[in-house]
Amino acid sequence: MEAMRVSDSFISVRHTALLLTLGLSVILLAGGCSIKRMALNKVGNALSQSTGGTFASDNDPELIGDALPFSLKLMESILAETPQHVPLLVALSRGFTSYSFAYLQMEADYIEEADLQAARAMRERARNLYLRARNYGLQGLEASRPGFTNLFFSSPELALATLKPSKEENRNLVQWTLSPWAAAISLSKDRPDMIAELPHVESMIEWMLRWEGYAQEPVLDSLLMSFESVRTQLPPGAGTLEERIRRDFEGALRQGNGLLAGPYVTLAEAVSIQNQDVEEFKSLLGSALAIDVDLYPEARLENLLMQKRARWLLEQVDELFLPELPPEE
Repeated sequence: MEAMRVSDSFISVRHTALLLTLGLSVILLAGGCSIKRMALNKVGNALSQSTGGTFASDNDPELIGDALPFSLKLMESILAETPQHVPLLVALSRGFTSYSFAYLQMEADYIEEADLQAARAMRERARNLYLRARNYGLQGLEASRPGFTNLFFSSPELALATLKPSKEENRNLVQWTLSPWAAAISLSKDRPDMIAELPHVESMIEWMLRWEGYAQEPVLDSLLMSFESVRTQLPPGAGTLEERIRRDFEGALRQGNGLLAGPYVTLAEAVSIQNQDVEEFKSLLGSALAIDVDLYPEARLENLLMQKRARWLLEQVDELFLPELPPEE
């Protein structure tokens, strides 16, 4: 079984390398404008599909961390020639968001104790790349519906009302615009200009919530778990912060069929630490580590990364929780 997984990983990486080589060849060798544009569109389509499925199902997080920057820069080079390529814009937003979270923001936590300055620099870099991802999402929305951007910044609800939720392209664009935007704001709590953008993110969240089919994927529930603490526009009866996070957690578990490690880790960090409930903390992280990453191949990389975080958090128990007081005599 292990040999099979290694073989699958090698094939997926070889396939991606072939696409990257083809992309560079097209950029360097294509002659006529129309032929070049057609070739670039085809490569853009291939890359936009490959970097989602191929990378997300890989079983070697370090390999993907090394490969992603080159892949993203290649896609940016192709996008410069095809700025209206919506699938490529979605892939860039998704790719920069994933890279920033997994290989910058989380890594900053791991090194902070040893090198605070380096950790701060990594978080600032993550914030900047989240904003780049956000901008690609907005560019995709503009390409899909000209005039959207100006209307959105003047009247978010009105702009979003022009998008048909039944169109998968619209859902992807909104999802991969609001996700990095929310992440950037979460790293900018000391920046009033970024906090002022909260209503725009929340309008996108409300649009997603009104889409009846969003529950087919756990992404929104997982996003809300991390974002609840900074939300300002809440519907009546939304409940306390803990109630909202636990509700999002249940939704993420349900829609992910219990095969995602992320919701367990997020709940442990967002609620168990706050409540100083060490037993729940350990139980949740144990559940995350017990997940068989091969049962959900499309999320294999995500699960491996979140299991790494679960192990790291368990090593921090003595730092995160106050020692129990001895019973009074």
